[in-house]
Parts: sequence; structure tokens; C-alpha cells
Amino acid sequence: MPTTDTLRRLRRIEITTRRVVRDTLAGQYHSVFKGRGMAFSEVRPYQPGDEVRTIDWNVTARLGEPYVKVFTEERELTVMLLVDRSASGDAGTGRRARSVLAAELAALLAFSATSNNDRVGLALFAEGIERFVPARKGRGHVMRVVSEVLNYQPRTRGTDLAGALTFLHQHSRRSCVAFVVSDFLAAGWERPLAVAAGRHDIIPIVLTEPSQGQLPDVGLMQARDAETGAQVLVDTSSRAVREALAQSHQEACARRDREFRRLRMQSITLGADDDYVAPLVRFFEQRAQRGRA
Repeated sequence: MPTTDTLRRLRRIEITTRRVVRDTLAGQYHSVFKGRGMAFSEVRPYQPGDEVRTIDWNVTARLGEPYVKVFTEERELTVMLLVDRSASGDAGTGRRARSVLAAELAALLAFSATSNNDRVGLALFAEGIERFVPARKGRGHVMRVVSEVLNYQPRTRGTDLAGALTFLHQHSRRSCVAFVVSDFLAAGWERPLAVAAGRHDIIPIVLTEPSQGQLPDVGLMQARDAETGAQVLVDTSSRAVREALAQSHQEACARRDREFRRLRMQSITLGADDDYVAPLVRFFEQRAQRGRA
């Protein structure tokens, strides 16, 4: 049974995100994600200006006058949200944990999808897929998705991003739009991402945290890895130690970004304390412009 505090947080997220979707994102979402193609609707008598290629010759021969096929956009899409719920999502120094940001993003994307009659599914992962919610429609379903992202307590602490991407590829036989929410600092995800991208439209949403790659100068400090639990004594007063950590983090981010560029993927990078509406709007605008080019 959800607690009063949980229900209050869910209601706040719903009110905020539905307003943003209604006022800002719904039209842009529709213009970017147009559906799988065109589906046959009906036949009607030929009119001057109709494409000759649309003539239905069987109906034309049977009725003795030209008829054309009418097609409509097959609007319905499946949108999958793959959300990293490893322990690193709750670590950091920002005002808002990345897990909370992930829940708000999930709500925003899910309400955008359902406003266009698309289905939304969810996979939460840590060292494996820990919770899977099949794609469905409707407000109640969206609220379940948001509640799962916000409140689920993972059984494991590490990150198997490669396994999550493999799950997406194997489970979703039909093409879908997949938003992958993670910091992408795990190992071995590059090949599974490329394979999954061969079938699905994958949009990486990279969550960052202000203190990532930085050590404060506080002398000897017992540092603990959020995912493995390993502890090590670090001399943070050493400039060489601080610079080595910063360089290692920068190199990991550079490798991640190079891989996105190699696969021609547009990613969205969000800080834990950032406003996420403007970057999403900018992303949709850029996608729409690229689609028109």
C-alpha cells in the first residue's frame, strides 16, 4: 500500500509533467515520432490529381470505374523506458537524486506518449532486469510506470547496461522507441547498443551529477563505491590523485560520446539539478529538423 508521502510525490509529478506535456511537448513529440508507417484505410472513387500508383486495379475492374486506395498514418508506437536503478543513482551531492530525476523524466515521456495514443513499457535494471512492465496505454498505467521508477528498491547494486540492452533487443521483436536512462559509465555496453539500434530507435538520456569526477581537498578520506561497496583510503590532499580521477572520468565520458556519434545517435545529457524541460524541447526540435532535412 503506497504511503501518504508516496502518493503526494506521485501526484506532484503528475501535475507538473502533464502541464508541461500539454503546454510544451505534446505537439513536438507527435512531429518527431510519427508512427510505423501508412496503413490501408479504404477505397474511394478516383479524383483528378490522385496518384496513378494508388489506383486499386481489382476494385476498378470489378466496378467499371477507377478507384484509389486511401492510406492513413499508423500512429501507434511502443515507447520503452529502460531506467538504470543501480546504487550510483542514489549517490551524489545534488539537491535531487538521479533516481528522482529519472522518475520525473519517465513521467514526462510517458505522458507525452499516452497523449498521442502510444503504448509505454518499462524495464528497471541494475545487475540485471529487476522489474519489467509490459507496454500499455492509459493514465493509470502511466502512474504505475512512474511509481515503479520512483519507489522500486533494487535487489542488486551494480550496473549491467549491456544486459539491459540485450534484453530490449531480444524481448521487443517489433521496432520501438527506447529511451535509455543511465550515466553510461558501465563497461561493455557498446556492442549491445549497436545491435539494439539496428532494430529500435534508441535515445540515450545521460544523467550526470555535479560531483562526478571530482574530489574535495579534505585530506585522508575513506571512499566507498556506491555499487560494489568496496572501500579505499584516498589522500584527497594530493593534487595528482585529484587530477587522475578527473582525467579518468573525462576520458570515460569522451569514449561514451564518441560511441554515440559513431552510431549517429542524438543523446540528451541532464544534470541531477538541471531543468530537464528545455533540453527535451531542444532535442525534439533538432530531431524534427533532421527529419525534414
